[in-house]
Amino acid sequence: MPPTTPPNNKPIASLSLDMDNKWTYQRTHGDAGWKNYPSYLHILVPRVLDFLRARNLTITFFVVGKDATFSYNQEPLQQLARSNHEIGNHSFMHEQWLHLYSRQQIDDDLARAEEEIERATGRRSRGFRGPGFSLSAATLDVLSSRGYLYDASTFPTYLGPLARTYYFMTAKLTPEEKEQRKKLFGTLKDGLRPNKAYRWQLETNPLIEIPVTTMPVAKIPVHVSYILYLSRYSTVLALTYFKMALAMCKLTGTELSLLLHPLDFLGCDDETELSFFPAMNLPSEKKLRVVSEVLRLLTDRFTVVPMREHAQIIAGRKSAALIRPQFDTGHI
Repeated sequence: MPPTTPPNNKPIASLSLDMDNKWTYQRTHGDAGWKNYPSYLHILVPRVLDFLRARNLTITFFVVGKDATFSYNQEPLQQLARSNHEIGNHSFMHEQWLHLYSRQQIDDDLARAEEEIERATGRRSRGFRGPGFSLSAATLDVLSSRGYLYDASTFPTYLGPLARTYYFMTAKLTPEEKEQRKKLFGTLKDGLRPNKAYRWQLETNPLIEIPVTTMPVAKIPVHVSYILYLSRYSTVLALTYFKMALAMCKLTGTELSLLLHPLDFLGCDDETELSFFPAMNLPSEKKLRVVSEVLRLLTDRFTVVPMREHAQIIAGRKSAALIRPQFDTGHI
């Protein structure tokens, strides 16, 4: 088991990338073209792997199971495994309303994703992140029973309802789809969730929770897509904000879990059909400069590891809080 503290005395930070593909963004936006399952993985994966290799970083990629079923995605996904990055489960169909499903439906979805991801990469997932930070008590029960080490789906922020309002204003959804997505991105209560890693109190196997880090105290986002959004107005302001987040994390003893998305590495010169996504008016060259500086600031102050290693370190500590799952969700 890894030591409970890193050897260089820097605090731990885990780094992950949610492999949301082009079709998942189109589906969320209500674009009919998603049903053709368009993919940009052949562009994204080599670019990200070169970027990480140049910085000697090993991270976690949360893969959508459906993508692993297509032959044209096989080589990019195999490249992730060959580069020794951790492969996590991001559900089979990236349905952001997964928290509304019954336990059996969730089990079926995760099992299918596991099977396809392992077939494509040769790696068995031991970590999960729900699409759109979707999570429920049933999901935790399934993860525990299936032997997962950790979940990484909580996003402790008060801004979920605001994000949902923006989403409904910009997406092309039917009334039925809006009803299905009415709890997307969570509620104000999510801001009360812990920002530090902890253990879920479950009846079956233990499960570590590693939240997507938000600004300590204020609970506003600090993930890289948000930094890029701020950089549209001022790169200096965006990076100053990130430095403040790092300082607050160190001050409060919060071990960071920083989230990346594919569109942090793809710009308007790569994709013209995703202009509805924030910061997609920026060229890839500028995005890569900002992301490079973000990761430099992070690695200067923290020891950056994949999420599985972060979870193993937390599991080795007796001091991690024990929390009982509480969710205000129903089933469909």
